[in-house]
Amino acid sequence: MNEQMTVTLSGGKTTKVSYLEDLTELSSMLGFYGNRALIVADSNTANLFKRMPPNNIILEPGESSKTLSSVEKILRTAVQEGLGRDDYIIGFGGGVVCDLAAFSASIYMRGCKLVLVPTSLLCMVDATIGGKAGFDFMGGKNLIGSFYPAEDVLICPATLKSLNEREYHNGLAEVLKHAVLSKDEILYKFLISRKSQILERDPKTLLSLLQLSLEVKKTYIEQDPEEKLGIRQALNLGHTFGHALESSGRFSKFSHGEGVAWGCACALDAGYYMGLTPKTYVEAAKKLFATYKYNIDYKIGRGDWLDFINFILKDKKKVNGIVQFVIMKGQGNYVLTPVPNDILMRVVLSNPNII
Repeated sequence: MNEQMTVTLSGGKTTKVSYLEDLTELSSMLGFYGNRALIVADSNTANLFKRMPPNNIILEPGESSKTLSSVEKILRTAVQEGLGRDDYIIGFGGGVVCDLAAFSASIYMRGCKLVLVPTSLLCMVDATIGGKAGFDFMGGKNLIGSFYPAEDVLICPATLKSLNEREYHNGLAEVLKHAVLSKDEILYKFLISRKSQILERDPKTLLSLLQLSLEVKKTYIEQDPEEKLGIRQALNLGHTFGHALESSGRFSKFSHGEGVAWGCACALDAGYYMGLTPKTYVEAAKKLFATYKYNIDYKIGRGDWLDFINFILKDKKKVNGIVQFVIMKGQGNYVLTPVPNDILMRVVLSNPNII
């Protein structure tokens, strides 16, 4: 086992993050929880087990499973297996599985123990620390949710070998976002200098990458555990744009990470047009995303504008009914602000002058 990290949240609750070297060590750690656990996985991540533990529920992979129906399945299985309040629900998979497991744990017997084992890069750097849990509802992403931090998070970079190239890049976008939000340039420089090793998924490089990325997220989370001060909302950089692109059926070809990378570029451009983001910073930050081959220059057609803006208006990050965007003023320096419609059009439309 490598170095551990502890994240402190509201009420003194803590999450211990352990970095594990291989699947054998991961299996040994899971054995600690014994028969007092319900494993929640999907049909993809279940294949990482040589033999599934007896108490388990296997969901269909993908965002389509992130529903109340899946929560009900988990809770029903927990009751049938006689799970107690001091027993564990273990989410073993990507963000969908971990979010569903966490929400189910938060309401089972008013809260049972929770362990998360992220198996995708996106989940490792975006969904495991901080306590967010929930599911999609009525077309809105994560509209129903709670804050319920895991006691333990077990991160094993070896699981990333099973990801296809697109899914791996899905997670890298969040790492690049953390590089923009970091108060220093350590992660940014690491992404530049170790690009080939990162793309080759070198185990030692990935371990360092994960530690640097999660340290950035930890900084924001610990200052604002339940998103009440506006500090933690900085972690939503690119997400308002990205979720709108990702949620619309017309743009289903974009994964979450691809949408976030595109959204970060949109936010940088919007900041420049609003006079908040220096041009040199915009160019440098966008170059980082372009270096990792994200399609940050994509534009939507005018016929898609109403669909797109309707998804923007569904965004949860509102103050007095007005959507707040994360706009960068420089390295690690952000502001939460509305973006005027004319600038939104200028940023996302292929021909904003004909609307």
